Amino acid sequence: MTRARGDPAIVDARGLLCPLPVTLARQRMEELRPGDEMLVLATDPEAPIDLAAWAVDHGHRFSERAAEGWMELLVRKRG
Repeated sequence: MTRARGDPAIVDARGLLCPLPVTLARQRMEELRPGDEMLVLATDPEAPIDLAAWAVDHGHRFSERAAEGWMELLVRKRG
């Protein structure tokens, strides 16, 4: 996936249920450099809870916002 430096990596987990949103996010995060951001698009109501817990456990920053029919979960890689 080609993206400009500074643009968040996108993980589209809409329509997927736990644990897939976190699993996909974890896999994508391994490809990112410290300070990079990843935007996870999710419809599973458990995704913000699970992703926030995972992010905190690994020292990443986490924020969320509602979008039209899904949630946007932003994770900034530690470092």
